[in-house]
Amino acid sequence: MQQFCVYRNRNAATRSAYPLLLNVQCDLMSETGTRVVVPLVPVNRGMPSMPLLAPTLSIKGKPHVLATPLLAGVELADLGTLEDDLSDARAEIMAALDLLVSGI
Repeated sequence: MQQFCVYRNRNAATRSAYPLLLNVQCDLMSETGTRVVVPLVPVNRGMPSMPLLAPTLSIKGKPHVLATPLLAGVELADLGTLEDDLSDARAEIMAALDLLVSGI
């Protein structure tokens, strides 16, 4: 499960609200059995886009808001099929995480 890849959410309790999860955990920490993820919310669901903290990213050509304030740890079993690779948006994603964690 690679960093900056988008996976289907397999958790029955959360998948309707957050169908896609972005893995932001470093690949070097792959033996933990968990992953740190950020939900991706379709733009039409009303999650406000904030350019730095919650930017809008394209998943298979459809706009989604990176819900950075909802950062969470999940079990590997909660990550389903690979949907997209957002490695090209690394700078934007890391800027949002930096703002959330350090305020910068």
